[in-house]
Amino acid sequence: MNLATAPRIWEVGALCRAIADALEARFNPVAVRGEITGFSRASSGHCYFTIKDGQGQIRCAMFRRAALLLDFSPRDGELVELRGRLGVYEARGDLQLIVESMQRAGQGALFEQFLRLKTQLEAEGLFDSARKRPLPLMPRGIGLVTSPGAAALHDVVTALRRRVPHIPVTLVPALVQGASAAASMRSALSKLYAMADGGGASGARPNASLPPAPVDVILLVRGGGSIEDLWAFNDEHLARLIVQSPVPLICGVGHETDFTIADFCADLRAPTPTAAAELVSQPRAVWLGAIDLLGERLSDAVQSQFDVRHQRLDLVTQRLGRPSGLVARQQTRLARLAERLRHSVLLKMQRLAQRQQALEAEMNQTHQRHFTRQAERLERSALRLQLLDPKLVLQRGYALLTDVQGQPITQVAQVRPGDAVRAALTDGEIDLEVAQRRLL
Repeated sequence: MNLATAPRIWEVGALCRAIADALEARFNPVAVRGEITGFSRASSGHCYFTIKDGQGQIRCAMFRRAALLLDFSPRDGELVELRGRLGVYEARGDLQLIVESMQRAGQGALFEQFLRLKTQLEAEGLFDSARKRPLPLMPRGIGLVTSPGAAALHDVVTALRRRVPHIPVTLVPALVQGASAAASMRSALSKLYAMADGGGASGARPNASLPPAPVDVILLVRGGGSIEDLWAFNDEHLARLIVQSPVPLICGVGHETDFTIADFCADLRAPTPTAAAELVSQPRAVWLGAIDLLGERLSDAVQSQFDVRHQRLDLVTQRLGRPSGLVARQQTRLARLAERLRHSVLLKMQRLAQRQQALEAEMNQTHQRHFTRQAERLERSALRLQLLDPKLVLQRGYALLTDVQGQPITQVAQVRPGDAVRAALTDGEIDLEVAQRRLL
């Protein structure tokens, strides 16, 4: 076997991720129209269904945050148009469409035009990411194309004044809706291109006394709307002119789920006009801004993981079915554990009883030995006390002399001749009178 021509051996998960990456690079974002079948809404708020037509079908998942934006209740058999991103659900290896928006069908002709033009311009390389340029970190001037009466202008100006009030902004007004909107935007962009190339151009400036500022980045913005409202941004001539921009151009049209040809041609697509302004207005603390951006990306990644985990939980919930069997097994296990616990408690109580008996026996022996020692000490003390009894001394012929008050007489000096004294003998007392005293 020729090893040079042998196919690569993939891990299953790695192959699923590679297919998902290929789908992301080739198709996304994607719009599709078809009939709903098998629609269900899980307790988590996520929706699952299949979109189909006569030639095929695709599994779809619409997470709770997108489902909350629906203005109608989808039903089986309903013809709808979806926008989202193709991916691979790795747990099953299934192709699925993560739906970001859904609407009832009715704009099919415009969608067909949109898809045809998108395919044509993509084939010509107008969407090629290799030609798209990074944004300047600190632009010297910002060009702005939008309608003077649009809310998008207020949003952009507010964001720029808050973040980079020192950077001059040049507004070239243009129509952003209607039959003349595409030509009006092309004219406005041409004026800004001249300023970007170093030439003079007339435009609304915050301070007309200042010389025209060079334009290092251009914002093309407007608010959200229906596909008809945004159709001017799908103009082929406008798309080709956007590609010719001498400086990076950001397209911020509609809401986060709105996509136009201008978005694909621009150097960068912003989900909203405000976001477009923020992308070109890095605060003075540039690295803090970079940290904020990383935080947002991390939040998106975490949310994506939450969505995937919720989806897996929904799948497990569907497979679980009736929990009665699990409950019965748990009850059996609980009864077995209760019996083991009862036996363990009885065994422990028996051991404690045996230990108590042993301690009582040991305590009785200790007390008995203590009482014996105390009795012996008491006998010895009684014997010593008896030996100290003065009556024993009197039995040997001695007498105890006291005065009439009962005070012992131990010295001759305590009495005088004629004093009455009392002598205590073993069998009684004798009253005496001192006749004479002699000192030794």
